[in-house]
Amino acid sequence: MKIAYFDCIAGASGDMILGALLDAGLPEPVLRQRLAALRLADLELTVRRTDRHGFSALKVDVASREDAPARQLPDILATVAGSDLARPIKERAAAIFRRLGEVEAGIHGLPPDQVHLHELGGVDTMVDVVGVLSGLAELGIEEVVVSPLPLGRGFVQGAHGAIPLPAPATLALLKGAPLVGSPLEAELVTPTGAALLSSLATSFGPIPPMTLEAIGYGAGGQDLPIPNLLRLLVGQPSGVTGATLDMLVTLETNIDDLNPEFYDHVMTRLFNAGALDVYLSPLHMKKNRPGILLQVLCRPAEADRLTAVLFAETSTLGVRRQRVERHCLPRALRTVATEYGPVGVKLVRWGAGRLRAKPEYEDCRRLAEAHHVPLREVYAAAEQAARQIQS
Repeated sequence: MKIAYFDCIAGASGDMILGALLDAGLPEPVLRQRLAALRLADLELTVRRTDRHGFSALKVDVASREDAPARQLPDILATVAGSDLARPIKERAAAIFRRLGEVEAGIHGLPPDQVHLHELGGVDTMVDVVGVLSGLAELGIEEVVVSPLPLGRGFVQGAHGAIPLPAPATLALLKGAPLVGSPLEAELVTPTGAALLSSLATSFGPIPPMTLEAIGYGAGGQDLPIPNLLRLLVGQPSGVTGATLDMLVTLETNIDDLNPEFYDHVMTRLFNAGALDVYLSPLHMKKNRPGILLQVLCRPAEADRLTAVLFAETSTLGVRRQRVERHCLPRALRTVATEYGPVGVKLVRWGAGRLRAKPEYEDCRRLAEAHHVPLREVYAAAEQAARQIQS
């Protein structure tokens, strides 16, 4: 399995992503062959090497005839469905086009099937989406991590007049993604770039552990004060053998004036709101006060909701937030038969084919009480039964 990290130095657009893939090793003839499967007679693709503030990068341009027909969302989906593309590419491309169409329709107050392709970016959107999906598949990339996305301000001209930046469609597509404001007055992330990266990303955050194999630079079309580039890193995941890497968020706050009886309720609220873990640590705080460090581990999409719970249910006036990496071993829950009854066992894969079993505490406690035997005997019986599964 290969992993791709999209480093959005100056944002992201469909042509920048496609250029970075080409620069990282996607053969141009292969790309053209995949795009030919769309059977678009009005398509003209140009790939050229260019310079952005001293950095060499590939610039992809897509042109179509002036008399090219306006395409509504059903036309786009029909083009993809009737193409010679592989089924997985068809399905993922159709899903991305539907997202784009639904977002644009919601902004303009139209049914999705009445949104014209010029609202989505023209023929180049079809090329960008299909080309990027084909490129990821050709390079064997199965995991995509994306950096926080910078968003500029200002206005751009659209079919309906001036559009404030960040574009409404871009913002709608980036719900749940980490964003960073930029002082540049330019469209740094386009709707197509937002749709692609938000749909493809398995996580957002810093560069993940990897053995680097290839680097690609895709050039944007604007002249900016900074290098208008998107950088792509491709490699093999590294780190703990057999573990997957999750990008999570830790929320934490120091508290020295909350009724200790309230913590049970606070923890329940946090778990119900999506926390992966909640833990308390004793502190010695200012003015020699004993206090509590309350920490919450969660996924990025749940961070705001959990922060609101902390403000509502505790006396804190501030919550710290930081992104963390978690190496997570794959596990499966099985039920094993013991002389005391059925016990749930969590089977965890570790290293090269290793397995370890962890009996569920509540099952073991219940059976130990029912049979009036020590808890450790039920645990031992469950572990023995689990070893039979592993062998």
